[in-house]
Amino acid sequence: MKAAPSYRAMRYGITRIQREETPHGVQYVQAEQDLHDHPQRMTDKLLHWAQHTPERTLLARRERLPDGSTGDWQHLSYGRALAGARRIGQALLQRQLSADRPVVILSENSLEHAMLALGCMLVGLPYCPVSPAYSTVSQDFDKLRHILRTLTPGLVFATDAQKYGPAIAATVPSDVEVVISLGKLNHREHTPLGALFDTPDTAEVDEAIATTGPDTIVKFLFTSGSTNMPKGVINTHGMWCANQQQMWQSMPVLGESPPVLVDWLPWNHTFGGNHNIGLTLFHGGSLYIDDGKPVPALMGETLRNLREVAPTVYFNVPTGLEAIANAMHTDEVLRRNLLSRLRMFFYSGAALAQPIWDSLHAAQERELGERIVMGTGLGMTESGPFAIFVPRPEVQSGDLGLPAAGMRLKLVPMGDKVEVRYQGPNITPGYWRSPEATAEAFDEEGFFKSGDAVRWIDPDNIHFGLKFDGRIAEDFKLATGTFVSVGPLRAKIIAAGAPFVQDAVITGLNMKEVGAMLFTTPKVRELAGLPSNAALAEVLQHPKVLAYFQTVLNQLAAKATGSANRVARLLLLSEPPSIDKGEVTDKGSINQRAVLKHRHDLVHDFHNNLTPNTLLPQ
Repeated sequence: MKAAPSYRAMRYGITRIQREETPHGVQYVQAEQDLHDHPQRMTDKLLHWAQHTPERTLLARRERLPDGSTGDWQHLSYGRALAGARRIGQALLQRQLSADRPVVILSENSLEHAMLALGCMLVGLPYCPVSPAYSTVSQDFDKLRHILRTLTPGLVFATDAQKYGPAIAATVPSDVEVVISLGKLNHREHTPLGALFDTPDTAEVDEAIATTGPDTIVKFLFTSGSTNMPKGVINTHGMWCANQQQMWQSMPVLGESPPVLVDWLPWNHTFGGNHNIGLTLFHGGSLYIDDGKPVPALMGETLRNLREVAPTVYFNVPTGLEAIANAMHTDEVLRRNLLSRLRMFFYSGAALAQPIWDSLHAAQERELGERIVMGTGLGMTESGPFAIFVPRPEVQSGDLGLPAAGMRLKLVPMGDKVEVRYQGPNITPGYWRSPEATAEAFDEEGFFKSGDAVRWIDPDNIHFGLKFDGRIAEDFKLATGTFVSVGPLRAKIIAAGAPFVQDAVITGLNMKEVGAMLFTTPKVRELAGLPSNAALAEVLQHPKVLAYFQTVLNQLAAKATGSANRVARLLLLSEPPSIDKGEVTDKGSINQRAVLKHRHDLVHDFHNNLTPNTLLPQ
């Protein structure tokens, strides 16, 4: 019998739950452990660490060099962060800003972005970090324009005049002050960021700090938007602090020593901006801003950073973890440094294919003689984001785990699915200036309707927790009336096509059979034996690529048990997902509903003009 794998020790905080079930099949679930006392304002954590560890690095980022490359690390200590936040906060108070006239930040992750956000947070003025892609990738600026109309900002900040200038010219009203940290705008007046830094702080800052409380809005985070425009999720001090305490009680490792992160996840998204920035500030840790990203052109920067800075916990999406796993097998320096003091990997955003898992474990066992825990769970922007976490090291793809302390889950039967709903101090009070959407998001008992479907990992032992069972809104019926569960089927396709499938969009609504449209990974070029700059349309028509995916299609069909999980046709997509159309998020995850909406004609032709068991390159 094969021995059970050994894991680097990590303690779990939430391991047992309570469950009540009504005669109608609704289940109420919560942790046995209560939520412990915690600060009510994130401001308190900044003040605490600035007083007790003023020289410790809060944030660091490599210097940007004139040729576009990166240089040495530039560090921002807790003491300097507080001093700068006080001066910026004073400048913002003088401008009479408010929740009705907040600050909008157009910036990638940067020290300047962080300083403006901390200044807002300190004096109780809400801010909104907007996806940089809405300004720099978008061709129509529609989402940026929608966000600005929703917020009516009193000040807009951008790091780079050249990079963000066209978006500002097209969307920012002429009576709104614009602050720039690099370069100059040619089309309008603007204020240099240095002018805010040079503002002497006064007792007015202390008075503003004293007036903030748990209900004070810290920020607005906009959802990615699928078939509709993004919604502004209200994030309060109390919500953010409660969620950080919940994370600590589920993952005690976060508080065992000041955490060190190397992180690229964007701050306009709740994973990077709430989860990771929050845990750094809450526990007096250090976050090294990674200017890399899990795409071929930028992954080298991430690997460079991980060779130099050893994190204690590491967060990424599956595509990033796959690239790291592949690199660790041949890069001894990367493997040794990354794993030297790492206590936990953590993934989110999409399912982690088993081959990636196996590759990571192989590299860890080679270097350490043991494995490192892979953490995961479930959450969303509206939950702060942390909600559910797996309480054991033996994690399988799709496992979610147990609810955080202080939260109640409501499991509601929806046809042959079960939706998970949330209630607790980490749940948003609603969407900004959207009472209709807010009312629709909560049920009659005040539980937030997540739209996520779950099931018990082991119905006979609820303490194993929950497993992901797809999205309620994504599931559909075939023309035969057969119900198709999208989430599990999508995971099977990605696993079957690994490492050449980035994501799969399931098709077949009101059709006779199930189909799938595939977004491929850059590795598909290696499969074809073509150079990295080869056009994707050419790659996908290569005989070796077609043969490989025909084999995948045949294997999926052979393992199917019926029409609901038999993939009858595959379409290889050469057109990348569009951020303007909401098909892809900043993290690179695919929005199934948006892809289906905007490629409706393609789906129709795909199903009506092909015979079953067919593979087609776009």
